Amino acid sequence: MEQTGHVRLKIARIVSDLFSPPVVWGALAFPLAYSAAASLEEALIWALIYVLLVCVLPALFIAVMVMTGRITDIHVRVRRQRYAPMAVTLFGTTLAWIILSLMNVPLMPEFALISLIEIAVMLTITLVWQISLHAMSITTAVVVAGAFYGSSTALLLVPLIPIVSASRVVLRRHTVPQVIAGGAIGAGMTLLLMAVIVAR
Repeated sequence: MEQTGHVRLKIARIVSDLFSPPVVWGALAFPLAYSAAASLEEALIWALIYVLLVCVLPALFIAVMVMTGRITDIHVRVRRQRYAPMAVTLFGTTLAWIILSLMNVPLMPEFALISLIEIAVMLTITLVWQISLHAMSITTAVVVAGAFYGSSTALLLVPLIPIVSASRVVLRRHTVPQVIAGGAIGAGMTLLLMAVIVAR
């Protein structure tokens, strides 16, 4: 029984690491850029701007904070410790949105804008409640992938939402209501923002 529990925790950690918000959004940036770009080189430039500012910059900040003992772990389990990393993410995402907009590239500024607004909402909620960024990011990714690559792609990816959410509950990083709320915000806000963007 103890061995089974150990295996469950190990699997949950692997899932949690593989589908952390920076990894999920970073992975999604490349196919989105490729679908809108005229060449592979162009797509790589656009995606790398997004990934470096939205994903890598906050990850490096968290790594430094963990090494200096200011943050407990890379997933930032303590709510109060999330404020600074999320503020850095907000700054990087704003910068990515501005740069991509000034470059006048298709699709990527909208993706950066969706990320920016969702991060701002999650930061606001985090000031009073521990909500799941993992659940929010994986749900956002599934909705965006479904919108751009069809319902069959979305159906293929949907199981990732409960799998990633369950990993956070198993690791006791979040409660069931916290992952449900994160997923609801990821789905609801992404659909709303995409509808507004399309209507413009």
